[in-house]
Amino acid sequence: MALPRLAVWLLAGGLLLTLLGRAAQGATDDAAAVHLVRIDNQIINPVTAEYLIAAMDRAEAARAQCLIIELDTPGGLLESTRTIVKRMFSAEVPLVVYVAPSGARAGSAGVFLTLASHVAVMAPTTTIGAAHPVTVEGGGPIKKLIRRFKDEQGKESSPPSSPLSPPKKPLAEKQRPTEVEEVTEVDPMSEKILHDTVAWVSAIAQARGRNVAWARQSVEASVSSTEAEALAAHVVDLVARNIPELLTQLEGRTVQLPHGPVTLHTQDAQIERRDMTQRQRLLLVITNPTVAYLLMMLGFWGLFTEITHPGLGFPGIAGAMCLILALFAFQTLPINYAGVTLILLGLALLIAEVKVVSYGLLTVGGLTCLTLGSLMLIDSPYAFLRVSLYVILPIVIATAGIALFLVGAVVRTHRRQVTTGAEGLVGAVGVAQTDLQPAGHVFLHGESWQAVAPQLVPKGRKVRVVRVEGLTLMVEGM
Repeated sequence: MALPRLAVWLLAGGLLLTLLGRAAQGATDDAAAVHLVRIDNQIINPVTAEYLIAAMDRAEAARAQCLIIELDTPGGLLESTRTIVKRMFSAEVPLVVYVAPSGARAGSAGVFLTLASHVAVMAPTTTIGAAHPVTVEGGGPIKKLIRRFKDEQGKESSPPSSPLSPPKKPLAEKQRPTEVEEVTEVDPMSEKILHDTVAWVSAIAQARGRNVAWARQSVEASVSSTEAEALAAHVVDLVARNIPELLTQLEGRTVQLPHGPVTLHTQDAQIERRDMTQRQRLLLVITNPTVAYLLMMLGFWGLFTEITHPGLGFPGIAGAMCLILALFAFQTLPINYAGVTLILLGLALLIAEVKVVSYGLLTVGGLTCLTLGSLMLIDSPYAFLRVSLYVILPIVIATAGIALFLVGAVVRTHRRQVTTGAEGLVGAVGVAQTDLQPAGHVFLHGESWQAVAPQLVPKGRKVRVVRVEGLTLMVEGM
């Protein structure tokens, strides 16, 4: 009996050692792993904030060596940026922001994320800067529209830059306009937002030991720098051509976390990529300003088609879905609701054009409201957060055509003479089958009807129906 018991104990001990060994190996693998996420030419908005925060949570739970955020962004929303930066300062895992690949940029919101990282790295031929807050834009609606048209015309008229062409001579320092001068002249609220953002970026740079003066200039004067200039100005810590070179340079580097200093061991670390989920990718597409604008217009016309042609079903369902998705996207964008109101007014004027004789005046007013409302819809000084004029004009023209066609079809249907039922018999022409003295029978629409005439109508003569009383026709001779 002793031998079987000994065998059982040996087997149990072996299984326990195996499980402990696997657990230790798993912990070692997790500790050696480097998590990698990518923001590839994406706007910083609530969707990207959710993605980055979830990546930090996973990296902390796995006790990864570090989390590398490969960043390429033109900028984004200030509130979303604050949410990400707040989470970065409480992160229990080293955060490395890597502005890459070559040709990428960390503009606007990307500056705050780079400065807030434990290790800031840039690839060759990348840029960082121009962190002026997107919620600050001087001037009222008219000035904004004028500036918008000038921007669109400038893009169209300016020739493409060539590396062989000589650089343009910069303006004199006194003549060079700055964004700060334009803002501080207009709106006290914009000035408050600017000063608050300057103080915030200064605090971030000071906490991470980076160049505070450059950080302030990137917000106040939209200063931008190349990777070499940023490295020399102590804005970033390293320049690396690719991820393997970055891991080599990070080896042995010590960063300060909330619980104490941590030394990185990334030389032979395993890289685990963490991509966006399908849900996040879908939401990211929806929150694109152009897509959100198109969804809003499709939603309006889907519902309008269902109202004017009840019973179709699909236009109403699709329109409601598009409108709900557009409203979700508007929550993540700096929407100007005066623009939404102008769009609704423009649609109402186009519909009224069919029913009111205005000789085209309502159509002109509707197109004007649609154009101005579309231009004012997203209130941002940055092109990547606005709807392009080359998208707005075709949509406005197509919308006007659809409105006139649909509403015109409905009006023509209502004005068309009824051809069925009792109303359809009024005015119809038949032939008297008998003498009408005054009652008799007439042949109409292939049937024999009882008829009454006020005067004698001989057999075979044509009659016209004046009215219908029950199943008897009131006719008159022709």
